[in-house]
Amino acid sequence: MRFVTLWVLACALCGCSTLRFAYENADTYLRWRLGSYLDVQGEAAEELDERIDSFLDWHRAQALPKYARIAAEAGQRFGDKLSPEDLVWGYDVVMTQARESLRAGAEKFAPMLDRLTPKQVAHMEQRFAEENRKFAREHLRGSERERKRRRALRIIDRLEDWVGTLSQAQVERVKQFSEHSPLTDEHRDRDRKRLQADVLTIVRAREAQTRLPGRLADWQAGRDPAFSAANDALRRDFYALLLDLDRSLSAEQRARALAQLRRYGEDFQVLASRPR
Repeated sequence: MRFVTLWVLACALCGCSTLRFAYENADTYLRWRLGSYLDVQGEAAEELDERIDSFLDWHRAQALPKYARIAAEAGQRFGDKLSPEDLVWGYDVVMTQARESLRAGAEKFAPMLDRLTPKQVAHMEQRFAEENRKFAREHLRGSERERKRRRALRIIDRLEDWVGTLSQAQVERVKQFSEHSPLTDEHRDRDRKRLQADVLTIVRAREAQTRLPGRLADWQAGRDPAFSAANDALRRDFYALLLDLDRSLSAEQRARALAQLRRYGEDFQVLASRPR
């Protein structure tokens, strides 16, 4: 349920050129996404619409100004070339924004969850199962070598959205990272299911208003220590990759990325000041 925060951040991180358009249509996206989980009609559907509007009002007023400041600071840090401390800062600010929006979203929607019927809760459980099958198709399919190759291609695509075409040496560095760094998809799969089970337990107990905001904001609580260790190792390897790539950027590549950061900051400011 990190929909809006992670969706908007993903637009930025993946070089989406239609950020304003995407955000202006976030209500439609959320109605489709949340509606597929909650299976509500009539007055309940109208209530869902009202709660989505309320959440988006909060997000526009509270979250987007922070995104604008983050984009500005990211540009300053990136313009001076990256340090390990810059990467830690970037990770921490994204996690902080995700936690804030998760908590706020859960507070907005929890009253509805406490009124779901057993049939509606069963529908939510079925949707979780469908999403898990989709995750397995996308991330657990194929041999380890094939999955690492697909990971490298995803990273290359995202980097090229930011800096333009990578040099052959830069591409080889990404491939080296993906070949030697651990895959965490099996851990992620188990962790998703653990969190889903916790959410269903809370909803069935009709305790969403009291327990869900904290649980979603602290989604890593109770995580398998092996997953945490693997994640830490992967993040260290990824930081090393980014630092190497940063040192290899051409002037044109760096200028392109800085221009995109400036555009995102401007977009966040415009969206924050514009009434829905």
